[in-house]
Amino acid sequence: MGLRPCGRARLVLLGGVASVLLLAALYGPGPQPLVVFFSPWRIEKQLFKLDLSWPKFPELFTGQTFCVAVDHIHGLVYVGQRGDRVPKVLVFSEDGYLLEVWNTTLEMPHGMFALNTANDSSVWITDVGTGEYGHTIKQYSPSGKLLQVLGIPGVAGSGTNPVQFDQPAEIYVEHTGDIYIVDGDGGMNNRLLKLTEDLKTLWLRGENGSGTAQFRIPHSVTVDSFGRVWVADRGNQRIQAFDKTTGEWLGSWSSCFVEDGPYSVRLTADQKYMITVQLNIDRVLILAAPPVGSIGDCVVVDTIQLAARVRPHLLDISMKSGALYVAEIGAQQVQKYVPLD
Repeated sequence: MGLRPCGRARLVLLGGVASVLLLAALYGPGPQPLVVFFSPWRIEKQLFKLDLSWPKFPELFTGQTFCVAVDHIHGLVYVGQRGDRVPKVLVFSEDGYLLEVWNTTLEMPHGMFALNTANDSSVWITDVGTGEYGHTIKQYSPSGKLLQVLGIPGVAGSGTNPVQFDQPAEIYVEHTGDIYIVDGDGGMNNRLLKLTEDLKTLWLRGENGSGTAQFRIPHSVTVDSFGRVWVADRGNQRIQAFDKTTGEWLGSWSSCFVEDGPYSVRLTADQKYMITVQLNIDRVLILAAPPVGSIGDCVVVDTIQLAARVRPHLLDISMKSGALYVAEIGAQQVQKYVPLD
């Protein structure tokens, strides 16, 4: 930015004490520009480090790793991968050992969610394929037994009774049984749905567009402990927030996503940080999660810059250890990052 002195005040966006000193040196005495300090970047310390010991045998990844989900109660890490003649799901221990593989009724796994309680455990997987298994969300037991199918296999649609999908991107299931779905990953639908446990639609938000509560590829969804639903609105390069009870739009963040849109959205167990990934610039962002009653602006507190063309797609967090698991479709692997605190 070129700076030329003149007689009237100007608005200059800067950040840091060094910028103030530079302006003073350039302008000297007399009228000074109006300086407003703003930056979403407030990196103070490194929060995570790569665990090079996970998994024990990386060569077991044989396809493109699109998604990952952690069952922290039972110590399981599920990985969804794509490719010809490869198992669609790998199940690891949190220590990094391969426990089992599934080659099941999945065409193109996209998003995963592990529902784990003391009495129940299952994994939900979205399937964005266009063949006989696609346009669905499937619930499996930990051993890979198919328990339930949401949507009409092989048929894209926008219906709600019965519910239909067109390339559903991701799902989040609360312990109450309420279900949140972002649909879809480039299909006809750009929407967020909340369903009951018996699949009745409670509310639906969104359509294709860039306005309030509109989406361009809603790609990931999570729910915080304050009753807010967070959606990674990938194509619009923002995260939007909604009230989980009413579906009311609460606000959005975009200033952290100028270079690339958010692909994933997850919260740490203490609800202190929100973690997202940016596929096209190979980056993991750690954001300050907003307190109750406030959306505010997004603030980046740390970043993890990955190698070029790693292409991080989705991630999950262990609610027990705090570890991040990042599914990378370019590198065809899942990497684990452990907290330093």
